[in-house]
Amino acid sequence: MAKPLFSVLLGAVIWGLGTGISLRANAETPETAPANVTTLLNQIDAAANSQDVEKVMGFYGSNFTNSDGLDYQNLRQVLKDFWTRYSQLNYRTKLQSWQQNGDTLTTTTITEITGTKKIDHREFSLTSTITSQQQIQGEKIVQQEILAEKNQLTLGNKPPTVVFNVPEQVKVGQEFNIDAIVQEPLGNDILIGTAITQPVTAKSYSESELLQLEFLPSGGLFKIGQAPDTVGNNWISAILMRQGGVTLVTQRLRVVK
Repeated sequence: MAKPLFSVLLGAVIWGLGTGISLRANAETPETAPANVTTLLNQIDAAANSQDVEKVMGFYGSNFTNSDGLDYQNLRQVLKDFWTRYSQLNYRTKLQSWQQNGDTLTTTTITEITGTKKIDHREFSLTSTITSQQQIQGEKIVQQEILAEKNQLTLGNKPPTVVFNVPEQVKVGQEFNIDAIVQEPLGNDILIGTAITQPVTAKSYSESELLQLEFLPSGGLFKIGQAPDTVGNNWISAILMRQGGVTLVTQRLRVVK
């Protein structure tokens, strides 16, 4: 019988100005972006890398909203909590496209984040890639939509190398494959793990899930998921544990009509 062996905070708060989202026909390429656009992105990265919450929030309008239900105050608290848990974070943002409509600048970007996190004196390594689209007015971000998100946490000297295959988008009620494939032979090691689905909401950023782990075949974890009957975003997460380490992978799944 599976036992609750590991509790982890899903949806580790990763704000992104931010793979492969195709440009709209009337969007401009990064090479043609005005200097103030790239300067703004560089300034936000610098503030995030120094974990200066007040400076980061200075780039957001007081009426800010995003697709996960966060507003200005929620985001501020989420960043403080996230940076309390992580150290040596590095943010790097790349502009994918931009478009000027009147006084509104729309940017699509990819943000890559690396860092470390300690849980019970054990250190996790984080890698994350987030694609998002922002609306900027008067050099303040007023609206943001997360388009895609992939996160990975590893622990130990031999965490499983995992390829996580989950679709980025499905229709309501549609079945889909959740494959977390372990790349290296495990020898005599026992592999345990599980996968869960969690709706993305503002509340989800501060919730923990108790995972029920089960014994897995050496090749990894293979499950069939089913999308909910309502549109929205979900985090699909898988955790795999062997004697030498742990790997937790999370990917955002968009559910559409």
